[in-house]
Amino acid sequence: MSFPISSYRNGNYIVKLYSDGTKIKTTNADHFDADFPDSMDIKITNKCDMNCPMCHEMSTSDGEHADLLQPFFDTINAGTEIALGGGNPLSHPLLIPFLERMKMRKVISNLTVNEVHFLDHIDLLKKLMDSKLIHGLGISLNRYDPRTIQFMKENRNTVAHIIAGIVTKEQLDILKDNNIKVLILGYKRFGRGESFYSEEIENKISMIKKNLKELIENIEVVSFDNLASAQLDIKSLVGEEEFSKIYMGDDGEATMYIDAVKGEYAISSTSKKRYPVTRNVDEMFKNIKNTL
Repeated sequence: MSFPISSYRNGNYIVKLYSDGTKIKTTNADHFDADFPDSMDIKITNKCDMNCPMCHEMSTSDGEHADLLQPFFDTINAGTEIALGGGNPLSHPLLIPFLERMKMRKVISNLTVNEVHFLDHIDLLKKLMDSKLIHGLGISLNRYDPRTIQFMKENRNTVAHIIAGIVTKEQLDILKDNNIKVLILGYKRFGRGESFYSEEIENKISMIKKNLKELIENIEVVSFDNLASAQLDIKSLVGEEEFSKIYMGDDGEATMYIDAVKGEYAISSTSKKRYPVTRNVDEMFKNIKNTL
C-alpha cells in the first residue's frame, strides 16, 4: 500500500510524494510557479569503468569525484527529490555519509546505477533502500539479467532505465509482463552520444514509436523523460488532453541539473549553457527560471 512520505508548498502549488514514487502537484492557479526545484539531477562523480560509447557525461575510469561538502548541498529544500548519478555514484567514497546527511535534511535521495554495477552491489543497494538512505533506484539496463528483473519485481521503488535508440525489440520483450516500472530516456546527442549517433539509432527510435501502444499495455508502468517524450511524440499517442494531465512541465520549470564535479549548473544535463555553482540552490534555480 502506498502512503505519503512528503508534503510541502512550492510557490503557488502543493506537492505530495508517495512511497511508491507517485508525485502529485495541485494548484488553484492556471499554471505551476515554483520557488525552488521539486527535483534535481546531480552528477557526483565522473569516474566509471564502463566507457559506454553513448555516455553524454563522458565519464571515464580515471574520472574525478565531486566535493560533497560544497555549501549548496545544505540548501536543498526538504522534500526535494535528488537523482544522484555519474559516472558510477557507487564509486564515490563519501556516498553513504552524504546520503545520511540528506536523509537528516528530509531530502529524498534517489540513485541511478548501471546494471553491471548493480549486479556487483545488490546487497549494498538493498541495505540503502531498506534504511531509506535512498528512496528510489534507477537501473540502467544493458544485460537484462534475470536477477535484475527479479529484484525489480520484489522491490517496488526500482525503475528500469532504457534509452530510446539503444534498446532493441528483443530487450523490450524481456520487460513485458514482469510487473516492473520502466523509464524510457531520450537519446542524448551530447558528449560521446554525439559522435555515436547513427542511422541505426534513428531506426531503433522509430521501432519504439511503432511499438509504444503495445509496450504501455504490457508493462505495468511506463514513463518518459522530456527528451524521450519529444522524440517519441507521446502527445500524439495519448492525446493532448491526457498529455496535459500527466506532463510534469518543461525542463527548468521545477527542475535543474548540477554537475558537482565541475561545479556547474544548468537547465538539464544536455544544456551547453552552464553557470558556476553558488552557495544556494534557490539562487541558482531563480537564475535558471529567468533564462526560460
